[in-house]
Amino acid sequence: MTKTISLLGSTGSIGRQTLEVCRELGVRVAALTAGRNIDLLEEQAREFRPQLAVVSELEPALELARRLEGLPIEVAYGVDGLRRAASLAESDTVVTAVVGMAGLFPTLAAIEQGKRVALANKETLVCAGELVMAAAEKYGAEIIPVDSEHSAIFQCLQGCRDRRPEGGHGPDTGGEVRRVILTCSGGPFYGMSRAETAGKTRADALRHPNWTMGAKITVDCASLMNKGLEFIEAMHLFAMPPDQVSVVIHRQSIIHSMVEFRDGAVLAQLGTPDMRLPIRYALTYPRRGASDLPALDLLSCPPLTFAPPDLEAFPCLGLAMDCARTGGASCAVLNGANEAAVALFLREEIPFGRIPELVEGALNAILVKSNPSLEDILEADRLARDYVARAVGRMA
Repeated sequence: MTKTISLLGSTGSIGRQTLEVCRELGVRVAALTAGRNIDLLEEQAREFRPQLAVVSELEPALELARRLEGLPIEVAYGVDGLRRAASLAESDTVVTAVVGMAGLFPTLAAIEQGKRVALANKETLVCAGELVMAAAEKYGAEIIPVDSEHSAIFQCLQGCRDRRPEGGHGPDTGGEVRRVILTCSGGPFYGMSRAETAGKTRADALRHPNWTMGAKITVDCASLMNKGLEFIEAMHLFAMPPDQVSVVIHRQSIIHSMVEFRDGAVLAQLGTPDMRLPIRYALTYPRRGASDLPALDLLSCPPLTFAPPDLEAFPCLGLAMDCARTGGASCAVLNGANEAAVALFLREEIPFGRIPELVEGALNAILVKSNPSLEDILEADRLARDYVARAVGRMA
């Protein structure tokens, strides 16, 4: 079981819930990182007494250091600070709960130290999955998924003798896994047409029916881009080709995902929609820690329903699936354009319907490399963000 963590993104939704789990399990916190929310970070630092606290920029770092004066807590900032937090010798596990591409470099730093990475930052694998998984193999690092869907698949695979996809390489006809099935709530706009969602507002998109999450991921759930990113992430985590990853709408968010095996058996992981469950499993794996959280009451569950996703009404999912098949740096373009477009939407500078338009425009406009280096991935990300800025008139 995890004894000490570095928590990257401690003031966000996943970060706060991770600290709840740490309190219950008695896990020590060696490092905390946040963006600019130094009020909450100060509160967390005073309670957990990490040796290192990191914020995004110099000015808030100076203010935090002033507030924590007299405590044995070092304050750092920026990408270098994140890397230091991810590399601390005292931490056996690094929880990456930062949002977006900002999670890539500290995740790689943790991997290079051979640490367990409890991964809640899907963009790391979306943009650089091949490089990240190759680094994990090289340095002997464990990547344990925290996303509820990927945690469900990971749990369903425990005890599987051969986790390779069916038809993979080997003396037999391949592995035991036929496909993985990601469940999707459908978000707040389920059942609407593309025209009906086009003018939806920030407030509309942030009303998720089942989960309480950060603003960016909640908007991605509304557009189904979140499921598209999870589609790509699942391919890398479980070494699955795109035609062996499926998405099904499951409005109740009771079944978190499923694995179908070569003999036709399907295993599903069920539970209440509470992110503390996959967080706890990532910190206690391969064991399960006791919990006071309410168990799923099957007798009070609503009927469990399933439906195919509507790719016409929610084109972001289809765009992500296309990028998964194309590979290369296309996924970095997809992610970069989406991050930029969602940021504009959250600032109420564009309507909801412009998000898929801007992402598709970036994918059509930017040439991508088929076997990208890390530098190529970063360049694709930059070009995608620049495209979005130009398209909405925010750059000369």
